[in-house]
Amino acid sequence: MPEQGTLYDAFLDELRDAYDAEKQLVKALPKLAKNATSDDLRGAFESHLEETRGHVDKLEQVFASLEEKVRGKHCDGIAGIIEEGASVMSEDFNEETMDACLIASGQRAEHYEMAAYGTLVAWARALGHDDAVGLLEEILEEEKAADEKLTELAEGGINETAAAGAEEEEEEGEDAEDSDESEKPTSKPAKKNANRPPAKRAAKGGRR
Repeated sequence: MPEQGTLYDAFLDELRDAYDAEKQLVKALPKLAKNATSDDLRGAFESHLEETRGHVDKLEQVFASLEEKVRGKHCDGIAGIIEEGASVMSEDFNEETMDACLIASGQRAEHYEMAAYGTLVAWARALGHDDAVGLLEEILEEEKAADEKLTELAEGGINETAAAGAEEEEEEGEDAEDSDESEKPTSKPAKKNANRPPAKRAAKGGRR
């Protein structure tokens, strides 16, 4: 019977998954920044790109603390999130709506990473790898901060601006419909034989 894996094996597997995810995001974040029209949003993506490069370095330090070879394992989860983000960027949205969608894409990635690093911290602590715990907690806190920054930008005006644009378009569409309705004829066509005089009533009884 083959030897079964341990929590350490699962931890190492998850660590390799996170390492690959960060490497994928290093390539994806510049595209989000390029498509952002808000200066603040672009700055947030560019700032987190630098943090993400730092996460790659910190994960390499974690591998070293475990005396393990630095190696990634393809992260299907983050690959799917990045693919969804690329699909959104190909849509013909107005600028405000695109910024709102880019925030949503960025936060999907952040939430995925927060869940992953939360697990890694818990497992590293349970396994007694204190050096790894410290490094992983640093990454987790930066992921949380990046997510909070995107929330601030969304709630600070980007979502409201996009929503206002949607309302304006809806009102313009309703005005156009009202205009079309007013141009339609309102009188009903005359019924056939409408002008014929009413038939005389038949006299009651016969002639006297």
